[in-house]
Amino acid sequence: MSSSDNNKLATTALVAGGIGAAVSYYLTHKKSQAASLENSRERSSSFSNLNSRTSFIFQDPEYDIGTSSAASTNDTAVLMPHSHEERMRRRIAARMAVEDENSQPRQSVTVRVPASSANCGPGYDCIGLAVDLWTEVTVTRAAKFEITAEGDGAAEMPKDDSNLLVTGVKAAYDTADKPMPPLRYHVVSRIPYARGLGSSSAAIVAGIIAGLVLAGHRLPVWGSESLLQIAATIEGHPDNVAPVIYGGFQIGIHNGTRWVTERVPCPPGTQLVMFIPDFIGKTSAAREVLSDTISRADAAFNIGRVAFLIHALAMGNLDNLKWGVQDRMHQPQRAEALYKHLYPMIKAAEEAGACCAYLSGAGPTVMALTSGASGDIFTQREKERTDFSVAKAMMQVAQTFGVKGRIVVTLASNEGARVVKVDPPFSSEYITFRDNV
Repeated sequence: MSSSDNNKLATTALVAGGIGAAVSYYLTHKKSQAASLENSRERSSSFSNLNSRTSFIFQDPEYDIGTSSAASTNDTAVLMPHSHEERMRRRIAARMAVEDENSQPRQSVTVRVPASSANCGPGYDCIGLAVDLWTEVTVTRAAKFEITAEGDGAAEMPKDDSNLLVTGVKAAYDTADKPMPPLRYHVVSRIPYARGLGSSSAAIVAGIIAGLVLAGHRLPVWGSESLLQIAATIEGHPDNVAPVIYGGFQIGIHNGTRWVTERVPCPPGTQLVMFIPDFIGKTSAAREVLSDTISRADAAFNIGRVAFLIHALAMGNLDNLKWGVQDRMHQPQRAEALYKHLYPMIKAAEEAGACCAYLSGAGPTVMALTSGASGDIFTQREKERTDFSVAKAMMQVAQTFGVKGRIVVTLASNEGARVVKVDPPFSSEYITFRDNV
């Protein structure tokens, strides 16, 4: 055998040996990975068996990715950049064990809820804004039922179980599938009662949250918004309850399966100037004056105004708000039958410098939006703010029509309802929540 043949044979032997070693390493590595995965599954299964809690994830097929059930339940499926719902579902599922101390029944809870201004002109029953006026509700386990109240509208507020606060608490206990115990309610109200500023929705949301905390029950959120479902079902529409829950400007609809809502940007520095009459406005009476049908021209008018309103808010174009809040569906009818001062007051407010004005909810409050509540206060007063002149113009119209009331100037609230006190607290020696709750 020649020297060249010997070299070829040696080279072939070396290559074959290298390939064999690589294959052997690959097989050994795959076997080690499989064993590690099996051990991991066994540990996960053992942990799940130790944890008696179940996941509160709401499985809505509308939010499953993929076209098959296998794709929607397979957590190893590739996620696309737009699959935000599925990403959040997996994050929540990864920490599905809820700490016992944060889900146990509580003795007492205090909930803080904002006022709200619904419709905002053409957005009948679907658009609302959270208002920086707050009511605090404390609900405590007690030997017998009792409601006490102080502040704005305390004398007019129902003190029996017809109070929507009680309705909200009962709905929470029904959701938790637990019997509702005797409770004592104390309300510190800063939301005018039955004036078109969402006092009923504030009561409903406060009651639901208080009931859930007292019962130690948690609701699914991402992909279901169960708190919104309960509140909007009680109220019948989402335009008030959505901003009370989430804050800011909210658009809410029913998609045929459930209530859904989205936030609309609120231009920074937006001020709210509202004329609040001394008399109560009943929503039932305000709805009775409305027709069951509207013309195609009026429907087209309102559709265009809603689109214009949302665009003005999203772009921060305050000059276009006055066109966006125009309406033909409810304001003209209510102005003619109930609130003669409405359109003269809207006109006076806009001429005095307001960006826009409209009937808040079912009335009787008239809401005006102005700019200038941002930046340094001296520049505000000198250059931008028109709240005083708008308030003065609105009050002059009220006096002309003999309508007694008051002017309140505040801001839109980007924050919704929250728990401000609970006994026993959620905070511990390891973690402190906001306000040491």
